[in-house]
Amino acid sequence: MPNTPTPAYRDPSLSIEARVADLLGRMTLAEKVGQIMLADGRVDDLSFVNTTQPGSILHVLGEKVNRVMDLAAQNRLAIPLIIGEDAIHGHSFWKGATIFPSQLALAASWNPALLEQVGRVTAEEVAPTGIHWTFSPVLCLARDLRWGRIDETFGEDPYLIGELGAAMIRGYQGQGLDDPTAVLATAKHYAGYSETQGGRDASEADLSRRKLRSYFLPPFERAARAGAMTFMTGYQSIEGQPSTANHWLLTEVLKDEWGFRGVLVTDWDNTGRMVHEQRVCATYSEAAVVALRAGNDIIMVTPQFYEGALEALRDGRLSESEIDAPCARLLALKFRMGLFENPRRADLAHAAVEIARPEHRAANLDAARQSLVLLQNNGLLPLDRTKLKSLAVIGPNADDDLQQLGDWSLGSSQHPKAAGKHPREKTISVLDGLRALAPAGCEIRYEPGCAILNDDLSGLPAALAAAQAAEVVVVVVGDSLDLTGETLSTATLELQGGQVALLDALEKTGKPMLVVLVNGKPLVLPPSAKRAAAIIECFNPGMQGGQALAEAVFGQLNPSGKLTISIPVHVGQQPVFYSQVRGQHGSRYADLTQEPLFPFGHGLSYTQYAYSNLRISSPTLASGQALEMCVDVENVGARAGMEIVQVYVSDVVTSATWVDKALKGFARLSLAPGERQTARLTLPWQAFQIVNAAGASVVEPGEFVILAGPSSRDRDLLRVSLRVG
Repeated sequence: MPNTPTPAYRDPSLSIEARVADLLGRMTLAEKVGQIMLADGRVDDLSFVNTTQPGSILHVLGEKVNRVMDLAAQNRLAIPLIIGEDAIHGHSFWKGATIFPSQLALAASWNPALLEQVGRVTAEEVAPTGIHWTFSPVLCLARDLRWGRIDETFGEDPYLIGELGAAMIRGYQGQGLDDPTAVLATAKHYAGYSETQGGRDASEADLSRRKLRSYFLPPFERAARAGAMTFMTGYQSIEGQPSTANHWLLTEVLKDEWGFRGVLVTDWDNTGRMVHEQRVCATYSEAAVVALRAGNDIIMVTPQFYEGALEALRDGRLSESEIDAPCARLLALKFRMGLFENPRRADLAHAAVEIARPEHRAANLDAARQSLVLLQNNGLLPLDRTKLKSLAVIGPNADDDLQQLGDWSLGSSQHPKAAGKHPREKTISVLDGLRALAPAGCEIRYEPGCAILNDDLSGLPAALAAAQAAEVVVVVVGDSLDLTGETLSTATLELQGGQVALLDALEKTGKPMLVVLVNGKPLVLPPSAKRAAAIIECFNPGMQGGQALAEAVFGQLNPSGKLTISIPVHVGQQPVFYSQVRGQHGSRYADLTQEPLFPFGHGLSYTQYAYSNLRISSPTLASGQALEMCVDVENVGARAGMEIVQVYVSDVVTSATWVDKALKGFARLSLAPGERQTARLTLPWQAFQIVNAAGASVVEPGEFVILAGPSSRDRDLLRVSLRVG
């Protein structure tokens, strides 16, 4: 018998276009519909790999990855699978993997190079476990702080989110799609998901197209330009349209205007939600038509899509070409990744080597160090190791490894408790870190003092006794995994359980108090905490967070982090982000300030910096030109430190209402005591754009102000005028 010729789609010497065309021509309608489905692999019966033949699967780990790959290879055309997983700040659900600080914590570094390294380390640990695709980074703007997913964001500023997100994407995707150490990045949630009503997760978002273009779309456009190969829709609806059904957003803007050539995936059961939750479609067949016509390429975990799409094809409501288009995009991605030649099976021995690499643990410690924000210090810190004899470590989060790792990690709500948690010995808690770095002979007494999820104060007497016996009190408070995350929005921002009573009682001891915050999002602090001698914000600092915190407490580390999100005085200030649109009656609430307790960009150091001599290359700027600007920064203290210089632009008069100032650049300066350096930045022409009333991005001629300083607070900023022609 003659040899069967190799199908053209199996020939890597052919162009991707030719291979896609050949494979599409061989596929049945059912195979095409299956290919654009992303299936949930958390089941024992994997026969669906051979019946509906999905093109991708998520939530399969370990040897199960190779099992589903083997099953896919048995299908008629043996199209390889793309395996996805939520590797959000590390390989989240792989036991013992490197778990970094949360996105919100990492953002406080203002360091794109660090974010790229985090993405690279994560990819190096993810790839050998057979995973090709991570659903990260989150590019949502933090708005109402009651929203449960604030910890997943990079903060409240579109420009900074775009820069950090692009860096993380570069880290994930490595040297390119055919890099076996790389994973696909996902820009999510596209777009406006975080503009919730009352902070409620996935509620209707009150957004116009102009508002989307002004604030919510720029980070995603930056991600598309940075080469992100997958985008994910949000759960919310805008102006009556679920994001899954928004043709303008998904096709006209993302694919046509920005030229995005990757694949667009719905979030979990977004297609089904149009039927059973948002109720804009009567049947799953109707929802399938709506989702595909809007521009979605992959349907995540809506099993009913399979029969629904086939029904619509049979009765003529859907054409085969409307299935071919998304199927071709996904197949092209698989060919570009080289999966037909190398499906990138799980190699668990290699994975164990990668996860154990000391360089990865060192990178994690570096990330934790750069993420710490010194909010307040009345001279208590750093503690003098030569004199300290006793320390009380108190609070419910002082030794809570789960809370320190944060959401999207083993032990959080996304996986059942039966899945276990990361090995305790991999995480250095705050208590662990302080015990390890305390000077010899220093007695450390630990008491949790109270709980977060109830008002039980039975531990308060022991905590007070420990405080009375100590020279300094470190109290570690914050929130719980039960109070943050997807679906877990809160009605308040106050410290829960017995934490306020604990802080009030500790203050009355008269002992110097350091408040350490381990929390998923900014919280409202009681007066006793605000009066503390020092406050350090950790957010969720990851596995090495306790060591980084202890280094800062004992002066081995000079904190350099700056907030990328404003911390409010009261929950009633929502939303409290710095870039508010100009125009209101008065400058405060009748009963309360509108100013945050700690503003965007705020972060102290153990040294001091002086800003001077802000200057620009020219007092006028012609159309299309970039602006060169400089500012001098001097370390006027006694310690070396890292200062993050922030540059804002204010358009004095605009044709449509606009923000008073917006971040457009930043620089990190490492300064020795007494050293002065010049921060030099280039602001591109686009830095002076507004979105006008017609929804167009334009630079309007007139007067601008360039501002530079250590935070977004007006009194911290130097300023110089610029005339744009």
